[in-house]
Amino acid sequence: MQGFNKYYPPDWEPDRGSLNKFHGKHALGDRARKLDKGILIVRFELPFNIWCGSCENHIGQGVRYNAEKSKVGMYYSTPILNFRCKCHLCSNWFEIRTDPQNTRYVVHSGARQQNSEWDPAENGGVVLSASASGVDGPPPDPFAQLEKTQTQKTVAVTAANQLAQLEDLQEARWKDPYELSKALRGSFRKEKKLRVESEGKAEGIRKKFGLGEKVTVADLKTPVGERRVEEDLEWASAREEMGRRREERLGEKKRKLVGLIGWKERERDKSHRPSTSTSTSTSKSKAGPTSSSLAVTHTRLTSLKSKAKKLLSSHSSAAQSLKSTLLLNTALKQDVFGSSSGSGVGREKDKRREIGIARKS
Repeated sequence: MQGFNKYYPPDWEPDRGSLNKFHGKHALGDRARKLDKGILIVRFELPFNIWCGSCENHIGQGVRYNAEKSKVGMYYSTPILNFRCKCHLCSNWFEIRTDPQNTRYVVHSGARQQNSEWDPAENGGVVLSASASGVDGPPPDPFAQLEKTQTQKTVAVTAANQLAQLEDLQEARWKDPYELSKALRGSFRKEKKLRVESEGKAEGIRKKFGLGEKVTVADLKTPVGERRVEEDLEWASAREEMGRRREERLGEKKRKLVGLIGWKERERDKSHRPSTSTSTSTSKSKAGPTSSSLAVTHTRLTSLKSKAKKLLSSHSSAAQSLKSTLLLNTALKQDVFGSSSGSGVGREKDKRREIGIARKS
């Protein structure tokens, strides 16, 4: 509330402060309604012609708006201000910001600036020439000169600090050249000692396991030219030798297998050959322990085969009797006239008799 009329209400006291504080109002009134968000309502005049980004209407330079003014950044110590305005021809909002580096306004969003270059020579204005001022090129920009000066000062200070650090380091290093050289030679001796010990261990392991000569980096590379041809020939001869040895091993295995099969066939023929007389059997038994052992083995095999045949026949007869029993039981269960003929005891006897006949058969 603006107290221009100097009216103080009866309940006001000086301890309560000004009238604005007493009424809970800001000194700027309704323009400060968004001050808690950092936004102040100001009267802003367009610095150049623009086209609205929504309705594409032209808005001339000098049109005034109630803009929302806010701070969006800093350029050194100069704040960058943003003015947010609402187009009076539509509901679109556009933003215009200050550019302290180039001392101008720029359209940030929501609109397009109309670029109209004005040539003072064509419009009868005064043209400032570089020759008249005595300086080649365009007139100097005071802001650019100030920035250049500040940049050069910063670079000079940084470079001076780095140079001072390098000088101190160099003095600390070469204050006593003898001690520095001594420490350097000592580090070389330690490295050489470790390297010699490592190479000695590697040489011992190589000799222990017969690893041959030391492999160099050149040996690990893929050979080219005549060396490549020689290695290919060596690989081919090695593959041929491996194939020949494999074939020899397979042939040896085949010969052993054929000999074993022939021996078994000869023994089987000898066992099945009929005995002509007792004298021949006696002579065969006296021939040696090998023939007698083979005869015993053949006898055992014959007895085992007969036992197996008997076992199979017994199993087959048992299976046949079980099958006949199951068929008989099924026939008795399906007899629809069995319940009306004879008594229960007679039927039971008939069943037993039929089972016995089936078993005998």
